[in-house]
Amino acid sequence: MNISVKDAKELLDDLVRRAQAGEHVVLTVDGKPVAEIGPHTIQKAEGALFGSLPRVGAFKDKELWIAPDFDELGPEWDEYIK
Repeated sequence: MNISVKDAKELLDDLVRRAQAGEHVVLTVDGKPVAEIGPHTIQKAEGALFGSLPRVGAFKDKELWIAPDFDELGPEWDEYIK
């Protein structure tokens, strides 16, 4: 949804409700995008987003397969592990 800053002033409560529901609203000045209102996401200090991802138990009902040689290094690593 795009809306002018002028119109957004009158509709701020509605725009915040839309953002809470997951919608992104683009604010415009003279028809050009200048800002965005959207749902808040939690960020790690390094800047990686993880707010929308479940962490604990995320793979509880998923079947995972790990190759038997997962932790074996190939011969190209020999000079690094001396």
